[in-house]
Amino acid sequence: MTAGPEVSAGPAGPASTVLTGPELSLVVLVGISGSGKSTFARAHFKPTEVISSDFCRGLVADDENDQSATKAAFELLHYIVGKRLAGGRLTVVDATNVQPEARRTLVALAREHDVLPVAIVLDLPEKLCAERNAGREDRDFGPHVLRRQHDQLRRGLKGLRREGFRTVHVLRTPDEVARATLTRTKLFNDLRHEHGPFDVIGDVHGCRAELEQLLTELGYQLERDDAGRPAGATHPDRRAVFVGDLVDRGPDTPGVLRLVMGMVAAGTALCVSGNHEAKLLKALRGRNVRLNHGLPESLAQLAAETEQFRAEAERFIDSLLSHYVLDDGRLVVAHAGLIERYQGRASGRVREFCLYGETTGETDEYGLPVRYPWAEEYRGRAMVVYGHTPVPRPEWLNNTLCLDTGCVFGGRLTALNYPERTVVSVPAARVYYTPARPFPAAAPAEPASSPGASGAAGGSGPGARRSLWGRRSLRARRGRRGRPPGARGPRPR
Repeated sequence: MTAGPEVSAGPAGPASTVLTGPELSLVVLVGISGSGKSTFARAHFKPTEVISSDFCRGLVADDENDQSATKAAFELLHYIVGKRLAGGRLTVVDATNVQPEARRTLVALAREHDVLPVAIVLDLPEKLCAERNAGREDRDFGPHVLRRQHDQLRRGLKGLRREGFRTVHVLRTPDEVARATLTRTKLFNDLRHEHGPFDVIGDVHGCRAELEQLLTELGYQLERDDAGRPAGATHPDRRAVFVGDLVDRGPDTPGVLRLVMGMVAAGTALCVSGNHEAKLLKALRGRNVRLNHGLPESLAQLAAETEQFRAEAERFIDSLLSHYVLDDGRLVVAHAGLIERYQGRASGRVREFCLYGETTGETDEYGLPVRYPWAEEYRGRAMVVYGHTPVPRPEWLNNTLCLDTGCVFGGRLTALNYPERTVVSVPAARVYYTPARPFPAAAPAEPASSPGASGAAGGSGPGARRSLWGRRSLRARRGRRGRPPGARGPRPR
């Protein structure tokens, strides 16, 4: 169960067949009757992790072999699977699953709950399965049933990845099945074992000088390359975490990339992707993108760098994840924030939310998307620290904190000390880029209000959040119904 669309077909070595995969996933066992799916499930998974179609048939009809109860049994199976995935629990479906329509429903369930679907196929010889069934009184059906199941399995085997399975394992002999071992791996965004302390840094947007100043203020020692350029920074006790949008608009996107790339490579920093990195990556790869919002400046600055540096920057940006879950789940860092049910999950819509947040589908008087203030409704256990939407100063709201204080617009570059929950910021040297919306004069450095306050510091009451232009953002409940999380209007910024 590797975290990629690879097919492993056969033993990894003479001793065992190693199957690795994510701790949170939907595992779909595929095989004809008699291939040993239930035996395999008992050997490798906890009883509570395995949902069997036969068991569900017994629950609804008091007879695991009552085929007339199949429809109701699978309705129950899908319900239980959905509840387990919603709770963040690995779930195994033990059924033949040789029909594409049966698998399609399960892949849809995995997507609904933003987990990766994994297929483990027991493609054993039809004759062997028939011999096993012959010794079981509850498998009293003719050879035509096995033949049909086997034909369906073979027709669908090559298309499993196209159906949406991120990982496919195929075991073709009893020996391979007997030697199989399963290793559960964490998703790349799961860094719960990393406890900090951390310095979470807001949107830099090419402001290298201010980043150097902030890192120095935080106690980091800058490291320079042979040309005297900052190419890394270390701290004796702490680690930096960047919320994304390192690039665009500012005077030195390559300098910021060089510094952060060096820190990430040395293990002194983590970084998630912002929407500006996502767009820059497309441009670097020759995709047709709109040249606005500071992208032309980044491309011009990168054109002056070596081809090697541009290639390294492209690989770095491509490697950035959508979010991190840190400190036993107490801290989540994502560029545009993240609602609780998406935290620690992996799907396209989770990444979409992390990069862009939610929008209403409306535009404001400046022609920019109106965003849902998701933080007003947030009640999650984890502290969520993010950027993306410039604000005059960082303010706590329902255990969330926005750190984009508009440095590139003449504001400040801000960091949160975690777990201390103190804020450190440095002023921008000047206005580098004029935003579509007017940005207020740089606010004086001051600590954010304490978490748990009923409203944002400096706001006008509970449930209101001051936006960067001094007016309330759209209430979260306005028009919320009928627009699920992750729905999109025009692209933010």
